[in-house]
Amino acid sequence: MVLPMVVRMRSTKSHRNNRRSHFKLVAPSSSVCDSCKKPRPSHSVCPHCGKYRGRVIVDVQAKIDKKLKKQKEKEKAGAK
Repeated sequence: MVLPMVVRMRSTKSHRNNRRSHFKLVAPSSSVCDSCKKPRPSHSVCPHCGKYRGRVIVDVQAKIDKKLKKQKEKEKAGAK
């Protein structure tokens, strides 16, 4: 006959909860963009102006123009 395995030294609820007290979620930190003064994630390019540490990294206006052009082409193709 095989006996089921049991926990020999059972931890109490307080010990379990004390161990889990460090597993909390942390909200992502944000900072203010130097050029446009809008909030952005720390250590990343600003999604509004495309700058990082004073330099233009992403041309945001070109991305918007490309997206609008693609939408217009899709509308033309759907209208036919």
